[in-house]
Formats: sequence, C-alpha cells, structure tokens
Amino acid sequence: MTGPVQTPPDLYHVLDQLCPMHAVLDATGHILHVGPTLQKLRPGTPLPGQRFLEVFELHRPRSVTTMAQLLAIGGVKLHLAFRTTPRTALKGCVTKGPVPEQVIVTLGFGMSIHEAVATHALTSADFAVTDLAVEMLYLVEAKSAAMEASRTLNLRLQSAMMAAKEQSLTDTLTGLKNRRAMDNALWRLIENRERFALMHLDLDFFKAVNDTRGHAAGDHVLQHVSAQMLQEVRQTDMVARVGGDEFVLLFPGLTDHATLDDLARRIIARLEQPVIFEGKSCHVSASIGTVLSSDYTNPTPDRVLADADVALYASKHAGRACHRFYTPDLRS
Repeated sequence: MTGPVQTPPDLYHVLDQLCPMHAVLDATGHILHVGPTLQKLRPGTPLPGQRFLEVFELHRPRSVTTMAQLLAIGGVKLHLAFRTTPRTALKGCVTKGPVPEQVIVTLGFGMSIHEAVATHALTSADFAVTDLAVEMLYLVEAKSAAMEASRTLNLRLQSAMMAAKEQSLTDTLTGLKNRRAMDNALWRLIENRERFALMHLDLDFFKAVNDTRGHAAGDHVLQHVSAQMLQEVRQTDMVARVGGDEFVLLFPGLTDHATLDDLARRIIARLEQPVIFEGKSCHVSASIGTVLSSDYTNPTPDRVLADADVALYASKHAGRACHRFYTPDLRS
C-alpha cells in the first residue's frame, strides 16, 4: 500500500523564493508548508499542521464554507483574514499544485500592504524579487513625504505672508497700527454701517522734547504714550499712529458722549505724567477731538477724519490738554 505523495523539498524551496506568501494544502485542508513571509505574520506559531480554514476566515466568496468547496474554486479571487489578531487582511487565489491531491494558495496584501508592513515589520527581503509591491510602497511613502514637505512649506509661506501683511500694517517704532491699517478699519466700519467713534489725538509740547532732549528721547516718549493709550482702550478698539506725534483711536460700537469724554480725560491725565528718559523728565500732554458716526447720514472716511481734525484743533485753541466733540459750529 502506497502512502500519500510527498512534495519534493526542492519544490518548497522554489515556492519560497518565487512566492514567499503561499500555503501548500493537502486534500483535507491541512497546511503542509507555508512561505517564509506568511509564517513571519504568525511568529512563534507554526502554521504547518493546522487546518487552513481554522487559521483564516474567508470573507469572499461567501458561499465557500468547506475545504471541498475551496478546492473546487481554483482561479477565483479570495478575500480572507487571520482569525486571530492582528487580523491582517489578505487577497488570495487557489491553484492545483504539481503533486496530485495538493493545492497551492498564493496570498498577498492588496491595499492593506502599508498597514501590514508596519504591523509585521516587513522589509523588501520578505517579498519576491519580482514583486513590485515594496517599490510601490516606497513610491507612496515618497509621495506622502513630498506632500508633507509641500504642506509644511505652504504653511511657512502663509505664515511669512501673514507676518509681512501684519508688518505692513504696523508702526515699527510703537507697535501700534499704522495709517494704512486705520484707513482700512475706518472704511470697513463705514461700509458695514456700524456705529463707532473716532478720536484724533495730538501730543502737545512734543517738539520741545525732541529739540531739548533729542530724537532718542522723543522715540521713548512715543513708545510710552502708546503703551498708556493701549491700557485705556478695549481689545476691540484700535490705536493707530498716523503721523509723527498724531494718533487715531477707533471705538467700534461706542457712541456714548459721557463714556467717550471720560475715556478721553483719563488718557489726557495719563499722558500728562512725566516720562523719565536717562534720568530726566520729559513733559507732554494731549489734545483730542472726537467724532461720532451717529452724527452723519452717509459718512465718508475723508469727512470723518476732517471733522475730527477740526475738533482736535478746537481743543488746542481751548488751551491744550482738552477734549472736544465735533459740532458743525466749530468750523466757524
């Protein structure tokens, strides 16, 4: 009586080289031999000797539930996965082996190759030399790296553009907004028909500081004055330096006379305090003129700024360190 036909060991060696992801099954569905990469997916658990359908769960074709049915569907694409974790998904195909009553199941990762390589620490040595899967994976990773580098570069460019835009709207000496930023903000308030107040502030006696203490002292006074004004306004308000010693303050949503007058007087009181530079006192004060959007039917930036300038000079004529609201009679 003759026993079952044995597969020559050299044939296993050839299969291991050409298809390291394969399993040789006998007619009962027992695994006779597996390729080295397939065995690597279950380290410490020898696959030969186990039933194929007890190791793998067949997802498609769903009609196949027995080994006899599996052996009968040669050439059909299989979708399967390990029954135990990690449940790596695989694609496969059954074909008759060179030895009667034996079949070979060739397996691959398909779209799950990226996950499989990471999960099982696979390298190019775990694939057949003619298998382009790893090369394709390298290309995908290279593309991902290139896209990430491009995204990082775009973020840097956007940050640089935002920084450049912010710099273009900032007064470099004081850190306040500049004339361009103020013009933009005023235009938006008017365009959106929002209520607002605008204060035009001019420093009194600033020229004397420059003449007697020098421009370094003048710059120090401007920086001090800017910091003092910022402490009095809300975060939603804007303080802009629009000239050498001229400032514009914008107050969105605020048109109450009493509140604005109190705010202006507090600012004036702050700016009248001596500013120390190199051990010596520098004295300035401030004159302020205020206009309200509620005083106009159809305000324009030029008209608002011109009227604020009129109110400012009315404050100076009143003795400086004063605050005046614009009224039409001031023009006369």
